[in-house]
Amino acid sequence: MIGNRLAREVFENHTEIDRGLVQRTLENELRGLNRKIVVLDDDPTGVQTVHGVSVYTDWSLESIEQGFREERSMFFILTNSRGMIASESEAAHREIAENVAQVSKKLDRPFLIVSRGDSTLRGHYPLETETLKNTVEERSELRFDGEVILPFFREGGRFTVDNIHYVQYGDELVPAGATEFAKDRTFGYASSHLGEWVEEKSGGRYKAENATYIALEDLRTVNVDRIVEQLLQVKGFNKVIVNAVDYADVEVFAIALVRAINAGKNFLFRTAAAFTKVIGGIADKPLLRREELIREDRGNGGLVLVGSHVKKTTEQLEELKRCDFIEFIQLDSHLVVEPEKFAAEVDRVIAEVEKLVAAGKTVTVYTRRERLDLGEGMQEEELKQSVKIADAVTSIVQRLQVRPNYIVAKGGITSSDIGTKGLQVKRATVAGQIKPGIPVWITGDESKFPGIAYIIFPGNVGATTTLRETVELLENKS
Repeated sequence: MIGNRLAREVFENHTEIDRGLVQRTLENELRGLNRKIVVLDDDPTGVQTVHGVSVYTDWSLESIEQGFREERSMFFILTNSRGMIASESEAAHREIAENVAQVSKKLDRPFLIVSRGDSTLRGHYPLETETLKNTVEERSELRFDGEVILPFFREGGRFTVDNIHYVQYGDELVPAGATEFAKDRTFGYASSHLGEWVEEKSGGRYKAENATYIALEDLRTVNVDRIVEQLLQVKGFNKVIVNAVDYADVEVFAIALVRAINAGKNFLFRTAAAFTKVIGGIADKPLLRREELIREDRGNGGLVLVGSHVKKTTEQLEELKRCDFIEFIQLDSHLVVEPEKFAAEVDRVIAEVEKLVAAGKTVTVYTRRERLDLGEGMQEEELKQSVKIADAVTSIVQRLQVRPNYIVAKGGITSSDIGTKGLQVKRATVAGQIKPGIPVWITGDESKFPGIAYIIFPGNVGATTTLRETVELLENKS
């Protein structure tokens, strides 16, 4: 059994490198990468490391062509596929791949597809990347040699060491397979070793022993030539497992990756948010200030919506309840199994929110903290019910008549639905991050509330105090 590790020992045990030299080298390599980078985001939190990029909430030919024609090398498509059942996700990814291949051919612009997934390894894997691979290869002459697996995400405390993926809890790094995330009723898993995780999730079709492992030692000694040679040997859509404990590791890998691509190799990517920042050439930016976000203060209250059920979210909600300037409303989400009672409950909540926000009060609406449990073998039915609950939370924004000062959405499915269905966003711009790993959209002119700051707060990110600190900053009380 893989044990915990002390974070300090892991971080102190690796050679420092000349980060400036690495970044200058990478910048030069990226200038020679003639690829439009299309990031498919399985919930809106994937933009938690970038700024100044577009997020499209549909994958029509028109939207994809608009993304391809943008000056910036990278754009995001929000799929929200983690909130879909498997057949829905497969259909969505097939359509996206068909449209990307069609636009690429029309504009004569090659592309990279990054499937941005959860840094704690939850999601429809390998279904999504296999669907992308098969569809692109059917619709074009492109053939993929391998798939890069890179779930490192420093802002969320996710690190890969000796091919083991860890989640940081305080001073310790806990193997991902031993965390609450691995026990997810829909996307659970047992393996923390990424090669074995791929073997587990693929039902043995891709063996751990056949994966290519990019070692921290080679990354820290900037042994780019060796990494390039490893990448040039990848074939049969086998997996490339990238170890990383710092952005510098990802940057060194990206240098080697671009060189391998320019030498003729083709890869698909299943990564967390750190990789998109690096491959997109996104520079660091300071955390956002209140004056950058609240551009039009009408004296109304803010709105915080909490849907995620992970332990961290519940702890953050309890901490938020210490704020005496916020009104709290619980939505009895378990009434979802009794449609008439649930509809009445939603009506009650919306009426209260409308009255309080218009009176200048900031409101937090949260679902019951106990996860709905329908019993063994009912995982897909539970997912369907969770979608109905998310629809109810979304309807609060859909039916709201008064414009809040800002909106915070806690949880991936929650934030996706509020963005696309509640705020009716077609294209948003990522302003940056309000706290590490917590992105902010500025909504487009077509949205329900144009130009509003929409804070997308992942369920599994931040310390216990981070949600409270975020709202205090927005309320100018920090």
